[in-house]
Amino acid sequence: QVQLVESGGGLVQAGGSLRLSCAASGGTLSMYAMAWFRQAPGKEREFVATISRGGEGTSYADSVKGRFTISRDNAKSTIYLQMNSLKAEDTGVYYCAVRLVAYCKSCTYRRPNDYGFWGQGTQVTVSS
Repeated sequence: QVQLVESGGGLVQAGGSLRLSCAASGGTLSMYAMAWFRQAPGKEREFVATISRGGEGTSYADSVKGRFTISRDNAKSTIYLQMNSLKAEDTGVYYCAVRLVAYCKSCTYRRPNDYGFWGQGTQVTVSS
């Protein structure tokens, strides 16, 4: 059973930066594709970014492309989301998620249903 703990959220002014971390335990992280999703009040959970099992593949939502960067450190069992040029519409609870991937080291997955393990989330609030 993989357990995920997010950290790094907080309150930031528009234009500022935050770096989210997601620490994983209970599994070999190199076997998992990982992703960040977010959920704003009254809205459905939406895809933000994903990184493949081997780190070769990444994919981003159009709304964050060029501003956010996902990365992973398998030795530390941690993934990161560097968020720059934050906007008010980036406000929400950010969740990390993992999916066991048996064969494809470069495959990425963008749908919430692709992921079986989720963290509790960390709040990001961007003031305008």
